Amino acid sequence: MRRSYITCAIVGASLLGLATAALAVTGEFGNRCAMSLVNGKDTPTDCSINESYGGKTYCFSSQKTREAFMKSPAENLAKAQKNYEMIRMKAHERANRCRHC
Repeated sequence: MRRSYITCAIVGASLLGLATAALAVTGEFGNRCAMSLVNGKDTPTDCSINESYGGKTYCFSSQKTREAFMKSPAENLAKAQKNYEMIRMKAHERANRCRHC
């Protein structure tokens, strides 16, 4: 009897883990907060707070940053894209892995 409870608990935990993984969201900018990128900062998120815009998903570090971004999404998106590219370029240069730079 006890063994069946343990087996059920293990199966239940496994299914919960699979369901959680299926619900995980992957956003643009490598799951970084889009509003932080607008401000030139690099803030990783788990993308639990997100918004779709133009067919893409953007992650945010808080509801407040999501709301601020969505007040002017087109303008903020342009700034975020520009700053994300600069952050990526700086990280690339620091890594000294680029042989053609």
